[in-house]
Amino acid sequence: MPGRLQDKVAIITGAGTVGPGWGNGKAAAVLFAREGAKILAVDINEKAAEDTRDIIAKEGGTCRVHKADVTKDADVKGMIDACVAAFGRIDILHNNVGGSEPGGPVEMTEEVWDRQMNYNLKHVFLACKHALPVMERQGKGSIINVASVSGLSFTGHFHIAYDSAKAGLIKFTKALGVNYARKGIRCNCVIPGQMHTPLVDTRLAKQYRGGDFQGMLAERQKRIPMGHMGDAWDVAYAALFLASDEAKYVTAADIVVDGGLTSKCN
Repeated sequence: MPGRLQDKVAIITGAGTVGPGWGNGKAAAVLFAREGAKILAVDINEKAAEDTRDIIAKEGGTCRVHKADVTKDADVKGMIDACVAAFGRIDILHNNVGGSEPGGPVEMTEEVWDRQMNYNLKHVFLACKHALPVMERQGKGSIINVASVSGLSFTGHFHIAYDSAKAGLIKFTKALGVNYARKGIRCNCVIPGQMHTPLVDTRLAKQYRGGDFQGMLAERQKRIPMGHMGDAWDVAYAALFLASDEAKYVTAADIVVDGGLTSKCN
């Protein structure tokens, strides 16, 4: 059914990609626009966000680009202010930024730990800090965070900071959802599993198996009960449901999008 987000305003962070193809934020921005939302596409790489905007514009949608480092408070406040100035409101905040670095506490430096916490958890805190007052004035809003199955169970590789941050994000989402429920603001979490996005192609392939890209893909797919990885559209469609009024009675909840991986691990 088209128009599931008709006339809503959505901020999508991480709306660009690190390489060719569809990342979670890019897919969500395009899908939300197709469903009628006006989009503020946010990314630290302005050109990447502009590529997403151009796709939306060619399809007749509305999208503005905003460059921001979402780990910095001033940038995040600027992002919120820019959305309100452009569109007058914020109905949806979709937090997509994230990424992993390998290692345990012995080999990982303190700088990497701090960077991972900022990149995977702090940015959501900052975005909510500045978006919630706007949503409270409106009396409604939907926040969707993207976590990871690494925050639920061990999935094959040791990323102590990433795993911890994503577990924290899941708990953050639940706490916020409960405490803002009576204010008409819903907060939910999409928990992707082993997805095939440009992030896998450009970053993870270098971290494992000596750069053996095909070997890494085979290793990831072997773990999944469905026998294959998902993609950014699987994550985007889960987020679309949570953003829409179809999920009006859903808050402090998770949607796991992992082809059965975590049930197998557990």
